[in-house]
Amino acid sequence: MPKILQTAALLCCSNLLMAFAWYGPLKKMTGKPLVLIILVSWCIALFEYSFAVPANRISMGSYSVAHLKVLQECISLTMFVPFALFYLKERWNWNFLWAGLCLVAAVFFMFRKQG
Repeated sequence: MPKILQTAALLCCSNLLMAFAWYGPLKKMTGKPLVLIILVSWCIALFEYSFAVPANRISMGSYSVAHLKVLQECISLTMFVPFALFYLKERWNWNFLWAGLCLVAAVFFMFRKQG
C-alpha cells in the first residue's frame, strides 16, 4: 500500500479517536467531575497517539510537514462531521459541505505538482 494511503488510514483512526476524546464526554459524562472527564479523555488520547505518530512517521521524508498537516486537517474535519451528525446528533448544515469542498481544494493545491 502506498505511504500516503497508509498515512491517511492511520490518520482516520487517529481522528475518530480524538473526536471521542474531545467531544464524547460532552454527551456521555454530563454531571461527572471534571477530573474524571479529563482522565477518560487522556486515556482515549493515548490510543489516538498510537495511530497519529506512526502516520506521520511513515510519510516523513516523502512529504513535507505542510503536506502532512493539510492532510491531517482535512481528515480531521472529514471524520468529525459524521461523528457530530450521528454520535452527537448535531443538525445537518450545508456549510459542512461547503467547508468540505474548501478542504478538498486545500489538499489539491498542497499536493499538486509545481510546474
